Amino acid sequence: MKAGINFTPGPSQLYFTVEDHIRQAFRDGIPSLSHRTKKFEKIYQHTTNGIKHVLGIPDHFHIVFTSSATEVWERIIQNLVEERSHHFVNGAFSKRFYETALQLNRKPEKTEVPEGEGFKSIENQQTELIALTHNETSTGVMLPLEFIHAFKESHPNALITVDAVSSLPYPRFDFTKIDSLYFSVQKGFGLPAGLGVWILNDACVSKAEQLQSKGISIGSYHSIPSLVSHALKNQTPETPNVLSIYVLGKVVEDMIRRGIDLIRKETDYKAAILYQALQQHELIKPFVQEKTFQSKTVIVAETGSHTGKIKSFLEARGLSPGDGYGKAKASQLRFANFPAHSKETFELLVDTLAAYTG
Repeated sequence: MKAGINFTPGPSQLYFTVEDHIRQAFRDGIPSLSHRTKKFEKIYQHTTNGIKHVLGIPDHFHIVFTSSATEVWERIIQNLVEERSHHFVNGAFSKRFYETALQLNRKPEKTEVPEGEGFKSIENQQTELIALTHNETSTGVMLPLEFIHAFKESHPNALITVDAVSSLPYPRFDFTKIDSLYFSVQKGFGLPAGLGVWILNDACVSKAEQLQSKGISIGSYHSIPSLVSHALKNQTPETPNVLSIYVLGKVVEDMIRRGIDLIRKETDYKAAILYQALQQHELIKPFVQEKTFQSKTVIVAETGSHTGKIKSFLEARGLSPGDGYGKAKASQLRFANFPAHSKETFELLVDTLAAYTG
């Protein structure tokens, strides 16, 4: 039986070339390739160069690989925070990062707003690190880039780190305004889960080395100095997910050929028609009401008592929505809008939702 279209926010729909790349990888022996070979170093370099190209990352930023974006939370706190971080919390995942800092015995502070809302202003914080979630996957709130970029001027001595797990490759970040950015491959890049990508600058390296020189534990093989020293040689400290790094490089290459500007325009179009459909529907509405904060890449629908019926209605037609997150599981549905979702599939989704009358 052929699988339907997967609109869950992650793991999500596979990018349409992934299967071919995996088949080629097996033919070339990539899954059993040693990470201490020149062939792997070429794969690492090809993938990181592609990521830098498609996202517009300056050469002085480093790209390292982890097991997941969740791991990056822990590595950020260990390596970049001696005492205090400040977290902007508006959903489950931004809150979990704050809780990670608590678990690592730091003294994090937070600015928190109700789920479904964004932040109205920047307050001056005395902190070593500002933690921002560009796209809150649990609620479908996307922070404007101007809001994120404004922190570097207002907090010149703080490191600015951004969770872009469910928004990349859509946003166009100004890398003079942020120090650290990270994502997982199973969302916007359309790969199977199992790889995190962490992008960081030399200010992060310096801070980690400073903490280390004070005798503060910053972790072991996945500390920033260890990760970056290996990355400079196109290697990793440990045996990595070679297959995923290889396939990511190939998918990024495909995206470059397709054109990142086209991908962004298509994302805008798909988001616009789905929000319009939700707004016009008698039984369904967008959860995020303020347009400024409506995510372009994870659209959350308030479906109320119709949630189960709508989900079944869509699934019977080969369309698989994501459940609402946490306490909203029974009252919301989430729809990923990633490069793997074509305009045609979104038009089908919109028409199918319009056909639901309860």
